[in-house]
Amino acid sequence: MIEEDEAIPEIYVLPGELHCVSQPTILRTLLGSCVGITFFAPRLNVGALCHPMLPKCPPHTSGSGNPAANYRYVDFAIREVARILDTLGAKRSEVQVKIFGGGDVLSVASDASRPTVGNMNCDVALRVLEEERFMVVASRLRGVSGVQIKFETGSGDVWLRELNSSRKLAQTGRARADDLTSRRIVQ
Repeated sequence: MIEEDEAIPEIYVLPGELHCVSQPTILRTLLGSCVGITFFAPRLNVGALCHPMLPKCPPHTSGSGNPAANYRYVDFAIREVARILDTLGAKRSEVQVKIFGGGDVLSVASDASRPTVGNMNCDVALRVLEEERFMVVASRLRGVSGVQIKFETGSGDVWLRELNSSRKLAQTGRARADDLTSRRIVQ
């Protein structure tokens, strides 16, 4: 149990990053077309959040000597978290996975039949999670607004704050506190 005066460490996970922790930590990120995927292994007290930006890692880079350079790819990031969890002794059946983002947040005049980066990120993430035998217990995918997530690795709780899509954020470059709604994502 954490005392009132003890602060839980917080890490802001940037696009293209992956963080795995074994102590209670708050992992935060802001998502648009990127996806944010949380992994929680309660028996091991391990939580991870990856924030990949693009769907597939090019074949010529996936074997490079610096895996962190490939965390920006959905398929690579998920498989890297799977590898880390395997090393720690986690069973796929005990890992709680929650996935968010993949929105079409930019207004772009394009061929409606062409998939967007957000949709491709969602599709690849769901496919690779299934291939890796992870069960998704909660999600909020696609849409037209960005989301902010706060993952509490001590409990596995994820809090979602959705940007109000009725406001033109592009004009101001930021959101006001009253433009946001927040809710806890549960299994």
